[in-house]
Amino acid sequence: MTLRCWKIAAALAVAGTLVAGCAGDDKSENKVDVGVLIITMFDPEHRAWLARESLPISVKLPTVDKPVQCNADGLCVIQTGQGKSNAAATMMAALNSPKFDFSRAYFLTTGIAGTPPDQGTLGSAAWARWVVDFDLGNHLDPAEAPEVPFGFRPVEKYDTAAYHLDDALVDTAFRLTERIRLADSEAAAAERAQYPGQAGRVPSVMKCDTITGDDYFSGKRLSDTAGYIMGVRTQGEGTYCTTQMEDSATATALSRHGYLNRYLSLRTVSNFDQPHPGQTVVEHLDAKSDGFRLALDNLYTLGRPVAGHLLQNRPPSR
Repeated sequence: MTLRCWKIAAALAVAGTLVAGCAGDDKSENKVDVGVLIITMFDPEHRAWLARESLPISVKLPTVDKPVQCNADGLCVIQTGQGKSNAAATMMAALNSPKFDFSRAYFLTTGIAGTPPDQGTLGSAAWARWVVDFDLGNHLDPAEAPEVPFGFRPVEKYDTAAYHLDDALVDTAFRLTERIRLADSEAAAAERAQYPGQAGRVPSVMKCDTITGDDYFSGKRLSDTAGYIMGVRTQGEGTYCTTQMEDSATATALSRHGYLNRYLSLRTVSNFDQPHPGQTVVEHLDAKSDGFRLALDNLYTLGRPVAGHLLQNRPPSR
């Protein structure tokens, strides 16, 4: 789509009219030139961007619930839905759509996550070097298979079990954000203080690794299992620090289209992945944490400068 067409489309979109193309445009040009696709998973993450950005161009996809919102600079925001199935289906729908040109695009997940208390803290943020799938393999009852560490057997390598993201791109994102002050609160500090070693910690930016599982787990044993699986799948290179439900699926879709080297995963910590001493796992899952609000604020605070940098330094066309 030409720049003139973009401006017309943006103006009409503000008035409530979605423009698919402009007169005189070739069909090959009649598509959104995406610079950065921000990937969110559910409404609160999505609103963190829509409430702060002007994204007047709305593009509907036939099999996706929410339209993709874009602006004339090439910043777009998509909501995939939660879990691996939704993430994979939505990303494939977008990547295969003739409405978008991703040939010079970057892809940035900005979502919330859990963390083990010996790694991160509420409000912290992690740029992933590795994206690992928790689910693939044999998961055995440790009581019935005590000879199998954590009841996990990898069985196969699979081709979607672990993705190593581009180190230079991750390093750039970390460098741009490592000194940014993150949102915090007294309520979050009080919650942290209930965990050994957490008193006095404040949110920070990390480089570590994320694990994807459709099962929203809670508990020390499952947290340790996630750490073990991370080590197995990355041959000891990865450090488990965030848990979420979509990034392996997103990485798979991008890998199949040749875009994995342009993918960043930013996860901000909304909760711990286990209860504090004296708290049951059910109480932990049902508890309200101020980390949720902090994580939503911080994902935009960190994601926006990186998106801006990527928009100004787009890769050459494939």
